[in-house]
Amino acid sequence: MEAKYKRVVLKISGEALAGSAKSGLDEKMLLKVGRQVKRLLDMGVQVAVVVGGGNFWRGRTSKSMDRATADYMGMLATCINALALQDTFESIGIPTRVMSAIEMKEVAEPYIRRRAISHLNKNIAVIFAAGTGNPFFSTDTTAALRAAEIEADVILLAKKVDSVYDSDPETNPNAKKIEHLTHKELLERELGVMDSTAASLCMDNHIPIHVFGLNEPENVIKAVCGEKIGTIVE
Repeated sequence: MEAKYKRVVLKISGEALAGSAKSGLDEKMLLKVGRQVKRLLDMGVQVAVVVGGGNFWRGRTSKSMDRATADYMGMLATCINALALQDTFESIGIPTRVMSAIEMKEVAEPYIRRRAISHLNKNIAVIFAAGTGNPFFSTDTTAALRAAEIEADVILLAKKVDSVYDSDPETNPNAKKIEHLTHKELLERELGVMDSTAASLCMDNHIPIHVFGLNEPENVIKAVCGEKIGTIVE
């Protein structure tokens, strides 16, 4: 199998890392991600990971909570996932750095664009934690921003669902898969794959998005090799 891309941003939702459980971390899922990242690195692909935090914290649990406070709590949740991924990666021999947008020097490097690119060029996996470091922005927007900054070839959007659908497949059993979309269609149809800020950023910077399910074995490898799985937005 030959890689289609040289540098990728792998965006993993927190819920995907929870596996079959709704919350927390599934060690089998962490290992599944780690083994696929290792194969990508062995193929010469540079891998940056942006991880969500929805398996620990998702937005405001009550309307009385301040939105910015809730978002900062979510950023800290992504750091838990980033450290768990780093531990798994290193346990199978992947050199890894966690770079946090919120400074916490005891556990992660601060995010510095040039340093991140330097790590990637040395075949070190980089995990971006704490979102953008700012409230009111999602980790999808983080993936789009970091992909633009490090000049990634594609965003691999690994989710619980295996594709983009024309409606929510969890509530509509007749929802239909969509294999191909433009960024503009993604925005106009409000399909809920990623928020409008992230989609707009990808459109403006001509960054393709490949959406697929993380549960299927080797889907990350298949996506990087250009196989027709999930949905491609370009």
